[in-house]
Amino acid sequence: MADSSFDIVSKYDRQEVANAVNTAAKEIANRYDFKGVGASVELAGEVIKMEANSEDRCKAVLDVVQTWLVKRGVSLKHLEVPEAGPRLSGKEYKLDVPLKMGISQENAKKISKLIRDEGPRTVKSQIQGDELRVTSKSRDDLQAVQRLVKESDLDIAVQFTNYR
Repeated sequence: MADSSFDIVSKYDRQEVANAVNTAAKEIANRYDFKGVGASVELAGEVIKMEANSEDRCKAVLDVVQTWLVKRGVSLKHLEVPEAGPRLSGKEYKLDVPLKMGISQENAKKISKLIRDEGPRTVKSQIQGDELRVTSKSRDDLQAVQRLVKESDLDIAVQFTNYR
């Protein structure tokens, strides 16, 4: 019997992120508490850029963006929010939040170790660039690995693709 396999990846839908940012921008333009504070948000490549005239307003813009990302089905684990918070640039506070995609080598090794230690014995995992291929003869074992990975508290968002 041939081996079955699937890939563990960490990707987001760019269109959903763009939709969430655009909807958040419309909400910010229309909300009363954002009137006259120069609040704005835009998607520039792989970075969500936010600005406002105070640090608290800038954090509120981030909150609106996060709310819309969740509503559009994009995990907040794709955001790399700077720990320092908004930075002062002239009279404006700016916050640049990069989006991260792909599984780093360190996280791939962590997931691979988790599968080796706690998963079924027949399952093998292999790191392939920024994704992880999991193979086994038994599809039930592969589904057990998917449950295991979903239930573990990883600091990245994971999806399962290429299921064969």
